[in-house]
Amino acid sequence: MPSSSSTALRRLRTDVERAGYYPDIVTDVIDLALAGEEVASHLVHVETMFDRAEVRRHVTVLVLTQTRLILAHVDDLPGEDADAIPAAAATTESVAIRHLRTVGLTHGVAEPASYRRGSAVSEVTLALSWGAVSRVELEPATCGDPSCEADHGFTGSMLPDDLVVRVSADAEGPAAVRAAIDFAAALSAATARV
Repeated sequence: MPSSSSTALRRLRTDVERAGYYPDIVTDVIDLALAGEEVASHLVHVETMFDRAEVRRHVTVLVLTQTRLILAHVDDLPGEDADAIPAAAATTESVAIRHLRTVGLTHGVAEPASYRRGSAVSEVTLALSWGAVSRVELEPATCGDPSCEADHGFTGSMLPDDLVVRVSADAEGPAAVRAAIDFAAALSAATARV
């Protein structure tokens, strides 16, 4: 009987193959990043983006081990001209679970009045933060007096923005939404153990 770790690795590789986006590249970069660690859970998310007249693909693979969150991104690279040979870039990042600051999961519900406990949701957005990237949002500061014309400078907020993955039942199917929820639950549980 195969161990649960080999079963988890086999499921990861099956999902990468099913995604169909350069699976050999994706598998190689993940295997390198895993460095022999066992897979506890994973999420494979493929996006298609339209950039001017080009169609570009992107896959994000999140892999949870006992000690780390591994992120792999593979993107189409735009060519110099329309006849350019296709190229791709593959990047991995490894974050120690103890460094994860936030695991946020937003549930989108299409018809909230008819929602019942345990019902499927229409989409989820998984937001992860470990402090590598932040977004600054600025706006003009005011003093509260609507007739004041003085320059009060700016006020703003700094928001963590390391990774956001949105999965929609309409685009990817209900099973993909369930997979994202299951991965978020496994990741949340892992951060609670640290």
